[in-house]
Amino acid sequence: MSSMSGSSPLSLSKSATTTCATLLQQLQEIWDEIGESDSERDKKLLQVEQECLDIYRRNVEKERKYRAELHQSLAEAEAGISKLVSALGEQASLPLSEKMKGTLKQKLSVVDPVLKDIRTKKQERIKEFLNIETQIAVICAEIAGNDRVIGPTDIQVDEQDLTAKRLGELKSHLQELQSEKKLRLQRVNSYMSEIHELSVVMSLDFKQIIANINPSLANHMTVQSKSISNETLASLTSEVISLKQLKQQRLERLQDLGSSLIELWNLMDMPMEEQLKFNHITSLVSSSIDEVSKQGSLAIHIVEQVEVEVERLNVLKTSKLKELIFKRQNELEEIYRSVHMDVDSETARQILIQLMESGSDLSYLLSSMDDQVVKAKEQAASRKEVLDKVEKWKHASQEESWLDEYEKDENRFSAGKGVHINLKRAEKARILVSKLPSLVENLTAKVKAWEKEKGMPFLYHKDPLLHTLEEYIISRQEKQEEKRRSREQKRLQDQFAAEQETIYGSKSVKKPLGNANTILGTPNSRRVSTPSGRYGASIGKEKRGSGNVGAVIPVNYVAVAKDDQKSGGL
Repeated sequence: MSSMSGSSPLSLSKSATTTCATLLQQLQEIWDEIGESDSERDKKLLQVEQECLDIYRRNVEKERKYRAELHQSLAEAEAGISKLVSALGEQASLPLSEKMKGTLKQKLSVVDPVLKDIRTKKQERIKEFLNIETQIAVICAEIAGNDRVIGPTDIQVDEQDLTAKRLGELKSHLQELQSEKKLRLQRVNSYMSEIHELSVVMSLDFKQIIANINPSLANHMTVQSKSISNETLASLTSEVISLKQLKQQRLERLQDLGSSLIELWNLMDMPMEEQLKFNHITSLVSSSIDEVSKQGSLAIHIVEQVEVEVERLNVLKTSKLKELIFKRQNELEEIYRSVHMDVDSETARQILIQLMESGSDLSYLLSSMDDQVVKAKEQAASRKEVLDKVEKWKHASQEESWLDEYEKDENRFSAGKGVHINLKRAEKARILVSKLPSLVENLTAKVKAWEKEKGMPFLYHKDPLLHTLEEYIISRQEKQEEKRRSREQKRLQDQFAAEQETIYGSKSVKKPLGNANTILGTPNSRRVSTPSGRYGASIGKEKRGSGNVGAVIPVNYVAVAKDDQKSGGL
């Protein structure tokens, strides 16, 4: 018994030893009472001892396994800490278990809280990654045009790399995507704004256009729900380009129609109230595409309305053009008449009628008539200075003729009505007549300068004005000579009368030199276009052939000479 107790591997407490000894004592007493032999007793004691050893052995093995489990738990905790620290990219302030003092349980009590804290950090880090990666996935899906709703369950976070560096990279990527999304939203809004402006100008259905591109653009409740995909942006870009081309086409069409309207109005002398109805169209003729922004100004019904008006005016154009062509012809004739230019109106009108009936371009014909009117006005303007001098010459010549008749009237100084007026007129006429040579000289010089500049003769009522002036100068010189002979003849008559008075002692009665009607106005004479009509070249030739006056002059010579003058005068 003492050997069994001494072989125990463990130090038993005093109470345990006492209990074991008590039990052996009781067992000996029982065996004594039974009468067990010593051998049986030794055998049974050995069996009991073996059973005790087995129990000890089993407990030792159990505790050994427990110790191993504690070692494994400690190792796993340390490995978990190392793995989490590596995944989180952090440094743990925990010494290795080999270097730690204390029992396994004590070591585990130190390691477990650290492991728990790191695991908590890991979960928080995973949530951060999940939130950021979800946002990234959503924006990428929006850019790709994926309409599927993406949630946290659709995201797989890489738990092997939960470092702050990796988290920072994802945050930077998210910021880039958010900036990209913002830019795309701005582009979408800009394109939509352009489409709206173009739709307003051309009266198009903006909502329908946007809905055809992407329904989210037309039915969005917030800005964030607008599609920003590459496909949407490409469609918006294409639509803007298409609408701009359509706007350009409509503007060019309306500009062409507006130009046609203006041309037709000008050709047809359209009333201003009719033109004002299409003022919104003609105002577009000189407008650039960016200047056209008024609502409905390029609507299709506006284009159709103007097309109908242009078509209507084109129908009226033919008859109106014919009317305008003859109107231009009348204007042309009036210009020529105003400057004393010859025009064959009947022939010109016959030519115009033939051209119209032959199918000639009436617009070109009217344009040609306009050019002729412009040239006629220019020619009339160039003739004005010469014609002004012609008028002065005609007036001076008429006053000269009147003065000639007036001075032939022997009763011009007789008392009567109008004598004072005629005296004043005669005084002015003498001054004007004295300027006639210089007037004619200046007029001749002006006509020659005009003909040299234009390279053509200056016609006045079909006749060359320069030739008319030359004839007038000749006729006036002959007239002056005639006057001189008349004065000489009168002097001879007076001398003859004086001789007769000396011989016979009586005076012959003189006949009046003119009619009484010369006192109150201009003497009778024919009206002609130029002064050369009064003193024509044929008259000069006839006068030059009359020969010299005889030495003895009849008493009625003056009267006869005056009648001859009237027969060949104005």
